[in-house]
Amino acid sequence: MKETEDCFLKVKNDYLSFLRKEKIFDKSTESKILNLKRIYIPISFWIENKYKEKGKTLFLGFSGGQGSGKTTATKILKIILKKFFKRKIYVSSIDDFYKTLKDRNKMSRTTHPLFKTRGVPGTHDINLIKKFFYFIKRKNFKKTKLPKFDKSIDDRLKKKYWFNLKERPEIVILEGWCVGAQPQSNSLIKKPINILEKYEDQDLIWRKHVNEKLKREYKIFFAMIDCYIFMKIPNFNMVFKWRLLQENKLRKELWYKKKIMSYNEIKRFIMFYQRITLQMVKDLSKSASIVMLLNKNHEIKKLLFKS
Repeated sequence: MKETEDCFLKVKNDYLSFLRKEKIFDKSTESKILNLKRIYIPISFWIENKYKEKGKTLFLGFSGGQGSGKTTATKILKIILKKFFKRKIYVSSIDDFYKTLKDRNKMSRTTHPLFKTRGVPGTHDINLIKKFFYFIKRKNFKKTKLPKFDKSIDDRLKKKYWFNLKERPEIVILEGWCVGAQPQSNSLIKKPINILEKYEDQDLIWRKHVNEKLKREYKIFFAMIDCYIFMKIPNFNMVFKWRLLQENKLRKELWYKKKIMSYNEIKRFIMFYQRITLQMVKDLSKSASIVMLLNKNHEIKKLLFKS
């Protein structure tokens, strides 16, 4: 009990100043403090114990529907693990490992037109992710550069803008909407889940290719992750609502015009994610080590520790 109180006192100011910087003003200071005490500090202690059990770099997968708040949550955990537990922590997003626009354009010509849109399994550079994992695991660590993807230009940034990883992290958190996704059976694949699948993937080529990627390359990579934390959305309608909020926030922040999605573009865009998101709600609710239950107001109403 004393340790959790010490942790709270040590990280409180950094946590609140981060939320101010992120322009998270929709909650009272009292509810922000409550979240720190009942959500983020308990998860951080759990992560610290898992790291001690393993005794070497711990790889955590952190997933949830689009707009669920994964990026904010992982940044808060980083503050606590770094400030109180003094851990070397690296937070990465699977989004940074998207294939380049050039490669996705090539995929759209050679495999299926829907692959021009980033997001689904098959649009990430899995070899680059595995290389990153192997690099951290190797005996003699050498500093390395890690990719950065800019969603507003829909492309990977040039190497000079990549992140420099100078020392081996003790904890790696890989966040992303599809981290830990499982493939579906062929019978489920056959039935279209929305109008995008019904009219633009009538021959099932896109769906089957994505599913095959989950069965093979992604399965190997996901098996390299030690534990999973899952943010469970109340329903898929919330993905649209929260994604819209994200784009509006991005629109306000950018001082020059970049590629920001309109209402209709978002509506179409989330259809690419719908099938896997709904399957993950079923699968990761059971298999993740921690499930964070979200309500319709975008609040974490409950934490379930499974292991």
